[in-house]
Amino acid sequence: MLLFISFLQFWLSDANKKNGDFEFKMPTLSKYPNSSARLLADSVEAERRLREAEDRLREAIQELQRRQRAAASGDDSPCDHADDSCVANAIGNLCQSFLLSYGVRVGIGILLRAFKLARRQSYSSLLDLKQLVSEKDLMVREEACRVGLLFGGFTGSYHALRCLLRKLRKKETPVNAILAGSIAGLSILALDDSSRRRTLALYLLARVAQCAYNSAKSKNKFHFWGSHWRHGDSLLFSLACAQVMYAFVMRPESLPKAYQDFIQKTGPVAAPVYKAVRENCRGAPVNVASISVYLSSRGKANNVKLEDFPSIIPCSIIHPDTNSCLSHNAKAASATFRKTFPLYFSLTFVPFVVLHLQKFLDTPARTCWLAVKGSVRSTTFLSAFVGIFQAVICMHRKIASKDQKLVYWVAGGLSALSVLLEKKARRSELALYVLPRAGESLWYILVNRKLLPDVKNAEVALFCACMGGIMYYLEYEPDTMAPFLRGLIRRFLASRISNPGPSVNQTTSYTYLQTPDAVKKPKIQENPEVETSTPKQYNLESIPGL
Repeated sequence: MLLFISFLQFWLSDANKKNGDFEFKMPTLSKYPNSSARLLADSVEAERRLREAEDRLREAIQELQRRQRAAASGDDSPCDHADDSCVANAIGNLCQSFLLSYGVRVGIGILLRAFKLARRQSYSSLLDLKQLVSEKDLMVREEACRVGLLFGGFTGSYHALRCLLRKLRKKETPVNAILAGSIAGLSILALDDSSRRRTLALYLLARVAQCAYNSAKSKNKFHFWGSHWRHGDSLLFSLACAQVMYAFVMRPESLPKAYQDFIQKTGPVAAPVYKAVRENCRGAPVNVASISVYLSSRGKANNVKLEDFPSIIPCSIIHPDTNSCLSHNAKAASATFRKTFPLYFSLTFVPFVVLHLQKFLDTPARTCWLAVKGSVRSTTFLSAFVGIFQAVICMHRKIASKDQKLVYWVAGGLSALSVLLEKKARRSELALYVLPRAGESLWYILVNRKLLPDVKNAEVALFCACMGGIMYYLEYEPDTMAPFLRGLIRRFLASRISNPGPSVNQTTSYTYLQTPDAVKKPKIQENPEVETSTPKQYNLESIPGL
């Protein structure tokens, strides 16, 4: 099952850039049968790389301007916010990041609530704010506040600590970024669920490992065998899914409760059946009473023979509503699509609107179309995952007479091949999201078996250490980070730095780069001596006081 919803990573991912190499190769018509489609894809890729080159050039101009201000003031390490005090800069970033993250979470909740009302065919209630956003039905206020405090608290404290370290140490070094990121990572305590904190910490650990590996590989110091494989990301995703699905069936307590519930609701097999399968594989007696109650609720109690020690749980219990395994798998995939499409659409549409309001206002129809297209593709991938997993389980029961634990590990790995339906750029993002889930399950099992010590709040220390590493790579080796993560941090966590307002020190070339359509529609400056400013943007940064 889609191992699955992280903090907003599905709409921005693009992890397969080769260390910033700017290269565009025109295909030949003889090599590609569908030449027009290939030419269009290459054009989109070339435009994406051009945009990334613009971003790097913009950063270089900002760094050059910072050094010019340093030379003019005689200060070796001035702060980057020349127009604001350190305190005002930190508070402004804190408030802005809090509002952005709070808005994203509430917007997702409202859109999911709207889908729920529409599914009930209660279309008139969509215009009734009392039903749409009432606290009784839309209980996201506390969670949205905690998410806002996490992102806003980290952003504000990081900027404040960077300024403090500059003043105390009288210089700017990588140590500043590492210390500031590590201490600001204590904002993770805004989340009261240790399981969620552990999930985030392991996710960041995977990201830091990715950055460290890319850094070593770019310097020709180290690389894994097979790292050049075309589908290495799909293989990693498959291995992680195998562990997660095995844990869900055999060791569900090793996964977070909310994650278990999501997989359970997404799949077509009832919880009592999974429990019976788990007991049967362990050689324990099956709870016949529980299975009988479940079958009675489906109207099939008299059609199935129940035993305390069956050799295998048959398909007649796994899917009692239909005798055909093929029909069951097709219905399972279809039901998964209907259940998860609203969630995917919300996670695609709302964050883009909140974080890129100007683009949405410029082309709302295109934004909606891209959100629908991406949601359909991702939901199809998840539906295929569920269908393949159930098909492997049913096939095993057709050819074997005894159940085995390894079957569910293999089923998870095979069903993960449905990731090939996703865009190539998103596969590594999905793999790096699922990998921490598998690691969390393994962590729990090792602690439960006394192979690892159970250290209280260990996830907080791990999160802080990983944030220090992430901020180091963001500041000093940004090309080692996936474009998704780099863009998310700069836009979401450090938005005032990533989207600076116009300054008297900004040159014409900098203003040119700040204009979104500068490459497509360059404008001749009528008077090069008059300093220009960026066009007004309809985003949260333009609201006075933020």
